[in-house]
Amino acid sequence: MTIVSALAEFAADAREGLPDAVTADVTGRVLDTFGNCLAAQELTDPAEPHEAVLRMAKRWSGTGESSVIGRGLSLPAPSAALVNGTLAHALDFDDTHLPSVLHPSASVVPATLAVAEAVGASGAELCRAVAVGDEITNRLGMASYIPELRNSLFFEKGWHATSICGTVGAAAGAALLMGLSADGIGHAMGIAASMGAGVIEANRTGGTVKRVHCGWAAHAGVVAATMAAEGVTGPPTVFEGRFGFFEAFLDGRYDGDAITDGLGERWELLRTVYKPYPSNHFTHPGIDAALALRAQGLRPEDVAEIELGVAAAPLRTIGEPYEEKVRPRTPYHAKFSGPYTVASALIGGGGLGLHLDDFAESAFRDERRLALAAKVRVVADEECGEEFPRAFSAVLRVRTVDGSTLEHRVHSSRGGPEHPLTFDELRTKYALNASRVLPSEAAEALAGEVRGLAERGSVAGLLDTTVIGR
Repeated sequence: MTIVSALAEFAADAREGLPDAVTADVTGRVLDTFGNCLAAQELTDPAEPHEAVLRMAKRWSGTGESSVIGRGLSLPAPSAALVNGTLAHALDFDDTHLPSVLHPSASVVPATLAVAEAVGASGAELCRAVAVGDEITNRLGMASYIPELRNSLFFEKGWHATSICGTVGAAAGAALLMGLSADGIGHAMGIAASMGAGVIEANRTGGTVKRVHCGWAAHAGVVAATMAAEGVTGPPTVFEGRFGFFEAFLDGRYDGDAITDGLGERWELLRTVYKPYPSNHFTHPGIDAALALRAQGLRPEDVAEIELGVAAAPLRTIGEPYEEKVRPRTPYHAKFSGPYTVASALIGGGGLGLHLDDFAESAFRDERRLALAAKVRVVADEECGEEFPRAFSAVLRVRTVDGSTLEHRVHSSRGGPEHPLTFDELRTKYALNASRVLPSEAAEALAGEVRGLAERGSVAGLLDTTVIGR
């Protein structure tokens, strides 16, 4: 059995139903994604990527069949998936799986939602499609973890595993909703493997294209499934073949057992964690450490210098180039800065500890915050390197103006595998996000609809309460 056939059989078998724990988990994924999509729409500058892709999708036109979250607008399913996926990833607030270090739901939920609306699927069918899509995305990402590198080979090579693997997962979920057989689902994934892409240099030096990656993955996944439904086929050895997915992206270095071991019995979906802070996940343990020292009485004016120790792989994203990280170019770029996020944790704060206002234009241009960021130096820490990427860890060492030294080490960031967000914290995160653009009663109404998603006879009308007054 080839890898694609094993994954396709797993997807088709999900039609028989999901474990209760998986169904319950999926509703959290959907709720978190909706909250992130809604909060992103507070950013109304025409240059924002979600505004740009929406204008583009409108120019493409076509028959409206799927909703754009928050806009009271219907577009063709691939276009709606593109816009909603871009919204889902716009704030870098989406869920994360370890050790694959990717964000599955920001591609899979928009793709499957769009198709579910287009085909008139039930809530239970949508839940199954999200679960299948997220699981396949995670499993493909896990295959890239190389123990001797202590990192994902996708990441080492500059690929964005989120969008590459997310395209395949989105295609599987979309194909399931379209009613394709296991063979058809396999062809959808085989086609999608030719469509997934994404490089992550924007994490380091800026640019807005990364925020479109999940939108494009959702769009491509829907297109791949549609092609399969119309008779286009994919290669049977698309993953392990001589010129297949893993050879092309990872030079043939991958862990095949990570993809198929326990498939359908042990759900990696359940190990996917939620972010408490709207920034690159590599910054989170540093934020935790700064918040802990702040709670112990550390004040910004007490700081002479700060050393932030992290694993070597995250250092390249959140600590280099140094001049870009101590003075980021844009508020979004600041989300990938260890110095800026540590300074913000000591000066700002809100929500679950650090929130969207800490990346608003006013905070980003706060010279007091930037002056503190300039005192932060990011270094490689051996202990953090041993823990990465199964946990995101950091150590913060502060020398104060009176010459004393403070230190706090975080072995697994809040929201991570050792400290997952509680259900109440997830609900709080959603409410804080959604209420930025919706009346509180509308936000709560949507949460109620999502809680009952598995019992809905149709997903039609699910997003009726999300229309933002503009």
